[in-house]
Amino acid sequence: MRPRAIRSPVCAGPIRRPASWPSSCPALAWRSVIARSPACCGKRVTRSGPIASAWRAPASRTAIGKFRLIERRRRWFLHRGLPVVSVDCKKKELVGNFKNPGACWRQDSRPVLDHDFPSAAVGRAIPFGIYDQRRDTGFVVVGVSHETAEFTTAALRTWWLENGRWCYPHARRWLVEADCGGGNGNRCWAWKVGLQRLADEFGIAITVSHYPSGASKWNRIEHRMFNLISLNWQGEPLVSYETVLNFIRTTTSSSGFRCRAVLDEADYPTRLKVLPEAKAAVRCKPYKLLPQWNYTIYPTPK
Repeated sequence: MRPRAIRSPVCAGPIRRPASWPSSCPALAWRSVIARSPACCGKRVTRSGPIASAWRAPASRTAIGKFRLIERRRRWFLHRGLPVVSVDCKKKELVGNFKNPGACWRQDSRPVLDHDFPSAAVGRAIPFGIYDQRRDTGFVVVGVSHETAEFTTAALRTWWLENGRWCYPHARRWLVEADCGGGNGNRCWAWKVGLQRLADEFGIAITVSHYPSGASKWNRIEHRMFNLISLNWQGEPLVSYETVLNFIRTTTSSSGFRCRAVLDEADYPTRLKVLPEAKAAVRCKPYKLLPQWNYTIYPTPK
């Protein structure tokens, strides 16, 4: 009998490994797997140092409660047919004839520059991804200037106008799952002000759930969309913005994943100050449980 992996929405450990375990009770998970292993029957098993450290729960009770809260809220939105999107910004890429990590099939080797100096690049690609968990589709807005809160909210607006409103014509609520850093950080007032503009423009209440600090890799966009894009363009130099868009648009998976991509050539300056009047106009209602990571922004009554 082979050891059976313990699966749970709240898990600890590397995502790519086939086995996962509830982080709230690592000792029970260890004994459960050992009891099902035929190699350990009738033998005394002790945990060595590296294995014991791998089975120790790395997350606090607050983080565990946060993962459970995200799972419950996600199920609530999906059951009602409402959009649930995971958002994040992928690693920024220099556009030019530079080496791209990985390997690909080619008849002849392709010469590339031996150094990736920014001065030799055409520009910089900033892919901001939006993953629709209900439809298993992706939407990427490739920016050319800076990763700011204004850029991230503009990307959400582009997704809704070109894709979301046609797939969810009657939706009046969104669920956005994001990490705690970058242009969509939980302490970024510019992010909340941008979401308030979206809520007022489309008349939609936007619920945001942030993953705890250090747990951004558990965001579903990381291992359901960004990993596929990286595999698709590995070993291929990103010589132009059109090349970046084509690689993203041709990213697929065996489960039926498809992705769209658009280029945003607007300039988004950094270090912009949010006025007190703009902060006061944000209709943000924090949740009672973990209010620093969970809140809903409602549209302004007309």
